[in-house]
Amino acid sequence: MLPSGSRMRRGDEFAAAIRRGNRAGRPTLVAHLQVREDVAEPPLVGFVVSRAVGGAVVRNRVKRRLRHLMRDRLHRLPRGSLLVVRANPPAASARSEHLAAELDVALDRLLRRRGPDHQARTDGRV
Repeated sequence: MLPSGSRMRRGDEFAAAIRRGNRAGRPTLVAHLQVREDVAEPPLVGFVVSRAVGGAVVRNRVKRRLRHLMRDRLHRLPRGSLLVVRANPPAASARSEHLAAELDVALDRLLRRRGPDHQARTDGRV
């Protein structure tokens, strides 16, 4: 699972990432990334899975799968960043490989938008 210190829990952090962050959409998910340059904390990741995705069991399964996938990708995020991953309805029936590939594409797009001067800090360290 995702480390406890990397899980986003506060509503204002979710709102900041969604309102002020960059967005990359895929058919199964949408990722919002806000990089706070003045914060040296580890990156925080939050998940949004609405009722449109399915019932409670399906939504929880999708969240668990996304948390598992993000655990291996957490090192790619810059320190101080806020990432919100929102699942779309097709995520409920997507294979894990497909979900992982779409998450990789979304993260690549978001990190590429930061520009070459920030590429050295995408490893989650100062």
